[in-house]
Amino acid sequence: MHPVVDEVTAALAARSAASRAAYLARCARTRDELPPKRTLSCGNIAHGYAACSEEEKARIGGGSNMNIGIINAYNDMLSAHQPLADYPRMIKDAAFALGGSAQVASGVPAMCDGVTQGQPGMELSLFSRDVVAMATAVGLSHNLFDAVVCLGICDKIVPGMLLGALEFGHLPVAFIGSGPMASGIPNSEKARVRQLHAAGEADDAQLLAVESASYHSAGTCTFYGTANSNQVLMEAFGLQLPGSSFLHPQNALRPALVRQTVQELMSVAPPLCEVVNEHSLVNAVVALLATGGSTNHTLHLVAIARAAGIDLTWEDMDRLSSVVPLLARVYPNGAADVNAMEEAGGTAFLFRELRDAGFMHDTVNTNWGKGLGRHAARLFAGAAGAPEWSEGDLASTRLDVLRPAADPFAHEGGVRLLGGNLGQCVIKVSAVKEEHQVVRAPCRVFASQEALKQAFEAGELDRDVIAVVRGQGPKANGMPELHKMTPYLGTLQDRGFKVALVTDGRMSGASGKVPAAIHLSPEAAAGGPIARLRDGDVLSLDANAGVLNVEVEDGEFNAREAAAVEDGADTLGRGLFALFRNNVSDARTGAAVFTTHVGQGDQSA
Repeated sequence: MHPVVDEVTAALAARSAASRAAYLARCARTRDELPPKRTLSCGNIAHGYAACSEEEKARIGGGSNMNIGIINAYNDMLSAHQPLADYPRMIKDAAFALGGSAQVASGVPAMCDGVTQGQPGMELSLFSRDVVAMATAVGLSHNLFDAVVCLGICDKIVPGMLLGALEFGHLPVAFIGSGPMASGIPNSEKARVRQLHAAGEADDAQLLAVESASYHSAGTCTFYGTANSNQVLMEAFGLQLPGSSFLHPQNALRPALVRQTVQELMSVAPPLCEVVNEHSLVNAVVALLATGGSTNHTLHLVAIARAAGIDLTWEDMDRLSSVVPLLARVYPNGAADVNAMEEAGGTAFLFRELRDAGFMHDTVNTNWGKGLGRHAARLFAGAAGAPEWSEGDLASTRLDVLRPAADPFAHEGGVRLLGGNLGQCVIKVSAVKEEHQVVRAPCRVFASQEALKQAFEAGELDRDVIAVVRGQGPKANGMPELHKMTPYLGTLQDRGFKVALVTDGRMSGASGKVPAAIHLSPEAAAGGPIARLRDGDVLSLDANAGVLNVEVEDGEFNAREAAAVEDGADTLGRGLFALFRNNVSDARTGAAVFTTHVGQGDQSA
């Protein structure tokens, strides 16, 4: 193992010892005191299988046959989730053929960040993760299930499902995705027209035509944002079949992969609490860094870790990022999309390179056995159409998309931690050119994306500028993504100005070329220093040195009155989430509404 990976893992385990032991004790207690089905009364069972066939009733009521609970995020608005309509029947048929049964335990909400991007609904996006977690727990609370299959793909949905499933860590849990849509118009062309539209040089009809040519059919969007990062991470955790992430929804292997998942869940898969541990968590972080994945996971992985009793920090991610090589160039981190990544060698090549170079632990538990052997093997359809994995030679067929660990695109992962007199934040530099990674300029302070847009259109930002957009943290308005600003800031950068963004909000998993210091904590609504910034203050953002500072004398700066942050709006359902805004943790601890005792033990254990 690489010494830094070993050191981070060891320190993580030591720091988390008490809380991790408490989590495992809770899982053991649940297994012993509340085993699936066995503590249910006859009336409970009768309600739980009333709509089943007589054979299914016999299997569920008998208590010895495995019954799988399906958590389904299907809807036919999300292109990635539309193919899931047929998956519950596939799972039921597969389980029945193996002597078991399966039931849809619950549907969970699945919102599309693409639809809500720049809209009021985006203020529900991050909180939807925790709603999904609670909905997952509600479905599994019936205690009818011996194992779980989670059907989900997109941004907050997969992390939410895993958060909820970790409350049932005594059960085996598997994830199944559906794959990306075919490649449409090149992402670079889409970005170009977006910037033309922002500059008033393309009309709505031209922009809609380009957007529709990019997002055009069933499957995930093809850029490497949060949804596709989710898929790689579920593979890295050992919860989703290796090589399955980027097969198209129409691929003939898809039904076979569903059957294979059910077979392994019913035969060899260990409990979730044995799969998600310190070693597999580090593997997931490494996979994220090596692929230039979504910055949203600097929140999600921290929240997931805490749900499993593990105290993962931004400092851990930063230290790993300093040594993990960047092996993938996929939009917005490059010109290619995830289909090109799959064709170049896919996750099999990626994991093989990371494992053999000592960046991924090979001693982990997975749903199909010990170690990463299958991860480093190419998935293909066998003679009978069943999935098989070949451990033959793997090589990248496109070195502009995937590179070996010995000759990476960069010798670091590209996610860095920034600190200074404004607090802590993260920045993703893997898609930012080196000459843009250090910016010193006067700031212009905004309270919304719309205000920045208006200033851009009025020509007020045609200069070196660091745009500060505050009041966008989890306590303020749910921490929406601020991707709507990207075309305006990108246009300014293309005009030759030094430009950066500083915010207590989030950027999309598709954020790219403009340096963006995001997730600034403490946020403005919690009295963070960002609330005391004023137009014209000179900010220094140095991604190389890991520094973000305001160049104002401490006494003067601290004496300033903090700007007020408006309460969250109450239209379009946002009023229902005031309770979340009032109780959410900060970005550094995952921006979650759940109370955790990581690092302090679990008083309920």
